[in-house]
Amino acid sequence: MADQAMTQEAIFALRETIARMEGKDIRAFGTVDNRAEEIAGAMKGRERLCFGIDSLDHALDGGLPLDGMAEIRSGAMKDAGAASGFALAIATLVQSQINPQSTGGRTESGLPILWIADRLAVLEAGMPYALGLVDFGIAPQTFLHAQPRTLADALWLAEAAAASGAFAVTILEISGNQKHFGLTESRRLSLRAKTAGRPLIVLRQAGEEEASSAAFRFRVETAPAANRYLGDGTLLGGSIGHSVFHLTLERSRNPVLLSLFLEWNSHDRRLSNARASAKPVSSRRLPAHSGTRLPAFVDRPGAAQEMGARLAFHRAS
Repeated sequence: MADQAMTQEAIFALRETIARMEGKDIRAFGTVDNRAEEIAGAMKGRERLCFGIDSLDHALDGGLPLDGMAEIRSGAMKDAGAASGFALAIATLVQSQINPQSTGGRTESGLPILWIADRLAVLEAGMPYALGLVDFGIAPQTFLHAQPRTLADALWLAEAAAASGAFAVTILEISGNQKHFGLTESRRLSLRAKTAGRPLIVLRQAGEEEASSAAFRFRVETAPAANRYLGDGTLLGGSIGHSVFHLTLERSRNPVLLSLFLEWNSHDRRLSNARASAKPVSSRRLPAHSGTRLPAFVDRPGAAQEMGARLAFHRAS
């Protein structure tokens, strides 16, 4: 907090210096204390999504802002399902908070969820499945999916959707780090979301960290499903528990190193700390067969492989 106050003071002092050089009225900028109090009041007045997890809510300054942009990324395509699941979990919680009317745990009225997927992301990660959405806790009639032909069309649609305020949350799914989606496009999306007061989530599948206007960035990895327990606390063997995400907070205003395992309960529609000591699933696995592994050749013809045992046959004629 002290470093933040010093940073704000330096910014306001620089603004006053520029105002003096330009001959403007310094009183229009106000004092440093007044400006700091104004910014702090605006931050506290923002509507947020509280997860009910102390460590996560503290790192997010009380919760995920519902009037801005956040980013979720997976480091490899093998984690695309986990990243998509965590994005859907956030979207479900936002939809429940904005649309308090629900029936049987499924929100069936109010603002829907819009999922915009780049064509490359669909080819690699696939599309959301209606029956899977029901099991996850989302009513299919409140979920809209769009697949524009180009990334430029997807960005335009995301800006228009975020600016309209017609959706509880807008999710933009892209694949990797594409050159046509940089800091300029990220700033435009963030501005549209803030103006409309609606959240926008950028879901980056198999991408690396890069400059972004997102207030928060999460990296999601695959983790084994949690154990399932009965009402008396005994372990129920032979069954698959709820989905678990290995979450790492990579970007935030607070310099907090946060890495935890979260469990999604589709029936109660809430996230909680996973009870099992789950570990990320490694992609380095041995091949299914024990035969000789073929060498990988890049941009050159492959050499003839060694033949096995040869049999001589007599000519038929």
